[in-house]
Amino acid sequence: MRELVDFFRKKGIVFEKFTKLDLKKLGIKKRLEIYIGLDTHKKYYVIVYVDRKSRILFKDAKSYEELVQSLPVKHGFRYKYLLYHAPLCSKAKEYLQEVGWRVDAIV
Repeated sequence: MRELVDFFRKKGIVFEKFTKLDLKKLGIKKRLEIYIGLDTHKKYYVIVYVDRKSRILFKDAKSYEELVQSLPVKHGFRYKYLLYHAPLCSKAKEYLQEVGWRVDAIV
């Protein structure tokens, strides 16, 4: 979580709230982490963090979008981020950017 906060701090984004969702309670068995943040301008962020060795494919990108749409929250997310530490398929990156995601690699 520390590297995510540092990543956003470098971009000039400071969060008032930053919480990790418990995926087991939601019935999700994927190997990823989802964070919800509220910045100082009262805008909501959803951050999907993927750390794996295998490539992130187009089907994975579609499942991330569906997953965020199905989250049990009462507000919309202003910004959606995919932060990854894995190889990323170019079609997956294109798809996510088309549907409004911001895609960045964590080094």
